[in-house]
Amino acid sequence: MTDAPDIPSAIRSLAAGVIPRGVLRFSSATTRGATLINDLAPVDGMMTLLQDVKRLDVRLDGAWVAVSVGASSWTTISLASPFTQNGNSNGTLQYRLLNISGEESLQLRGAIGRSSWPTTPNGSYVINSTALPAAVRPQTLRTVLVPCSDVASDRIALKLDVQTDGYLQVFGTGSTVKPPWIGFNGVTVSL
Repeated sequence: MTDAPDIPSAIRSLAAGVIPRGVLRFSSATTRGATLINDLAPVDGMMTLLQDVKRLDVRLDGAWVAVSVGASSWTTISLASPFTQNGNSNGTLQYRLLNISGEESLQLRGAIGRSSWPTTPNGSYVINSTALPAAVRPQTLRTVLVPCSDVASDRIALKLDVQTDGYLQVFGTGSTVKPPWIGFNGVTVSL
């Protein structure tokens, strides 16, 4: 210990050892990218919290990987006429952003109703009047089965397409398939 005290250097050394091992908070991924450069470049094992999307990321193999998303609130989906909310008393049709093991997904809940159908319905119907936000739209078409009432219907399930343009389209209706409700509880598709 023959050198003179250098407080700024000591603080930099302390920060260099602590920062890569702590959870850093940033307003967005853009801010994180602009901040973690040069001497502060990200290293594997570093964790960050992105406040705009309420997401915890970890640096692995030179890339940021989402490890969790905070409480994502449910948002009601506006329905196209003549569909109504709360089909079969299953609640309002809603969506939320969900993160499962680092993979962002769209999750749905609730059900829709329809009190009358044309004599010969179309084979498919878009059920939302407004497109889902870009943040919850899949990169490619996602197709899943959804339950429907067997009252006035020869089927108990319909096909749901979650489209890249943010619209939800059900397929399978027809002259013998006019269900009074269609359910979405537990439907989850990767984005």
